[in-house]
Amino acid sequence: MKCDISVIIPNYNGENYIANCLDSILVQSYLAFGQMEIIVVDDCSSDKSVEIIKTYENVILIENEINSGFDKSVNQGILTSSGEFCLLLNNDVVIDPNFVKYLYLHINDSDRFFSVSSKMVRYYERDKLDDAGDFYNIFGWGYKRGDGKGVENYDKPMSIFSTCAGAGIYRRAVFDEIGLFDEAFFAYMEDIDISYRGLINGYKNRYEPKAICYHIGSATTAEGQKYSPFKVQISARNNIYVAYKNMPLIQLVVNSPFLLVGFLIKYLLFLKRGYGKDYTAGIKEGFKTLGKVKKVPFQFKNLGHYFLIEVHLVINVMRFIINKLGK
Repeated sequence: MKCDISVIIPNYNGENYIANCLDSILVQSYLAFGQMEIIVVDDCSSDKSVEIIKTYENVILIENEINSGFDKSVNQGILTSSGEFCLLLNNDVVIDPNFVKYLYLHINDSDRFFSVSSKMVRYYERDKLDDAGDFYNIFGWGYKRGDGKGVENYDKPMSIFSTCAGAGIYRRAVFDEIGLFDEAFFAYMEDIDISYRGLINGYKNRYEPKAICYHIGSATTAEGQKYSPFKVQISARNNIYVAYKNMPLIQLVVNSPFLLVGFLIKYLLFLKRGYGKDYTAGIKEGFKTLGKVKKVPFQFKNLGHYFLIEVHLVINVMRFIINKLGK
């Protein structure tokens, strides 16, 4: 049955979180005027989360026999869904009652809007932001805008580089045009990649501050750590994938000095934290496995879009510095 919005939740061992997430969806003000379906894709959980999900009559459950990663699970949900828009949620997110309504209203403002990111607040520190839209810069760094800043900040809608796939809405018609999430990424940076592809094709990614949610963060991956050998290695690999996949050869050549400097700085930072070997392993894996990702074909009609992206890659360095300084 066709609906307006398909909510898609990848789940792995989320028994402590999934009920709160689902309960917050079922009380959305949006349900008063729009149709919505809920799809949970479980990646072979070993806890009781599947039993909990099955108690919700109106939730479509897809059970995988193996854990194939965030990207494949999200793609399964998108392919199963019927909504004009796909709203992706992590299982450790609880959404405000008006969350869906504000995302829906924003993405409907223009058919050139590919995605809209929400205002993510730290679940256990509700005076602090977790994410207010993501950016990517010429050094090859993806970063969360507003991370750790006060919730009173970042209160204006605006264009961003990327929507966080942990709590954001996407236009299905654009998926049909540019493809789904790249499963070679497995997890991490895949949302920057797909948002980048949208920008290449002339679409925009937006931020909506009225769409508020509360995010625990890394609740069911890497034991909830901010850093872990797995996360550092796979993120480093995926940084290579993002640049190689989305930048035409000439842009890669021009940007290569900045990318090399960016990777070196990251290596030194992770070396200091005790993850130098993991970061190096990820970079090496990225170069060795470039054949796993399909490069975005260059089309002359998108030349202007590439130019604008390059400008923003430079500007986003300043945004990163300002974000870190807290101004």
